[in-house]
Amino acid sequence: MEITKTEIEGVLILSPKVFKDARGYFVETYNAERYAAAGIGATFVQDNESMSSKGVVRGLHWQAAPFTQAKLVRVIRGAVWDAVVDIRKGSPTYGKHVSVVLSADNGLQLFIPRGFAHGFVVMEDETIFSYKCDNPYSPAHERGMRFDDPALGIKWPDIGIAPKLSDKDMRHPPLSGIEPWEDMA
Repeated sequence: MEITKTEIEGVLILSPKVFKDARGYFVETYNAERYAAAGIGATFVQDNESMSSKGVVRGLHWQAAPFTQAKLVRVIRGAVWDAVVDIRKGSPTYGKHVSVVLSADNGLQLFIPRGFAHGFVVMEDETIFSYKCDNPYSPAHERGMRFDDPALGIKWPDIGIAPKLSDKDMRHPPLSGIEPWEDMA
């Protein structure tokens, strides 16, 4: 597995080794021991999967304490342009973001530590997005901010159609209206 560190401490792009032959392929998508050796010590307790059509934007989301989550995300079918924003109180990279294309073709994974908002735009119809979480989902602790807040400086890709957002995602505040994430551990 190849690991690429990003400009923001803790956010990692992983490229697992894929074994291909005439029958198809095999890939180990997660191995606790190997990932811990790579610096990912999260104990994942919940797996989630979503299927979305082209143009769907999900995010930017996170969960507040005590249900904050680290995530390991990947695409099983299709492609997304994924973005994470540092919302950690006092962080030198607060409000900065990292983005990467995750697709079934490139097989990349993205590790998102606690203290980051996460979102993506779907680039192909019937894209299946998978993520492991180290804390269960709690509706009462769900938080979000505007994906298109100019203060974030995120240049979302033009995929040829208008973004499709949930009513809830359209009502999220900008970065200036959120409470920064604080490690309560």
